[in-house]
Amino acid sequence: MKQKITKKLGFIGCGNMGSAIIKGIADSGIAAKDQIFVYDVNEAAREAMSAYGVTVTEGNEQVCLASDMVFVAVKPQYMERTLISANRALEGKCVISIAAGIPAARIRQLARANVRVLRTMPNTPAMVGLGAFALCSDCDLTEEERGAAEGIFAALGVVEWVPEHLIDAVCGVSGSGPAYAAMFLEAMADGGVREGLPRDTAYRLAAQTILGTAQMYLQNNIHPGVLKDMVTSPAGTTIEGCYALEKGGMRAAVMDAVHAGAEKSRELGRK
Repeated sequence: MKQKITKKLGFIGCGNMGSAIIKGIADSGIAAKDQIFVYDVNEAAREAMSAYGVTVTEGNEQVCLASDMVFVAVKPQYMERTLISANRALEGKCVISIAAGIPAARIRQLARANVRVLRTMPNTPAMVGLGAFALCSDCDLTEEERGAAEGIFAALGVVEWVPEHLIDAVCGVSGSGPAYAAMFLEAMADGGVREGLPRDTAYRLAAQTILGTAQMYLQNNIHPGVLKDMVTSPAGTTIEGCYALEKGGMRAAVMDAVHAGAEKSRELGRK
């Protein structure tokens, strides 16, 4: 049974990721809707949250005043103005950031208040309860707050604690990874269409194949190389496909993509 959270939870920003976390919290039962306070500059987002049943406040400052733990779910370029708009109402609060690239030390500086900060990196599969979340282990949250944060994110997927100096690498892997996975899914489906499959059929087969393979790893801890070998018969169809991927430089291209995403996250942190 999931442990219930008694703290009041605030959300500055309730777009795709913010709303996914909010709904994951409430739908899992670990916190009630009347414990959640939100604000977003977008009127449609506010209306959607109001219809969902959580409390929509008049602004960022009001969210902070009403909450014990405040999730800052805005894009990196809006972090400074968002924290300044809180008008020091974050004093003594726990701040949980999902923004890429912004170090915890910078968040403390921008908040202009005595805050405890947890930097995190979520990803979009949280919207279907299959997210991957990295939480910085070298944060200054209390043990109770750490437990609450882990419970919240665990309701939406898997949680890994990593030191903050590795969070940029996480951004390159799981933060940006859904885009890479979607591109691979689309490419697989395109290959099926090239061979004559109807588009919808090709997408469903490719998507289920990726999902199922990932579950084989997560549930049974089977090494990806072993998963590959399970399908790859001598002189068979699969080894021909594997050869084509290796010839095309798939592994190096993916590794380069992860590096590029991590490097961009580091660049954002230097601004």
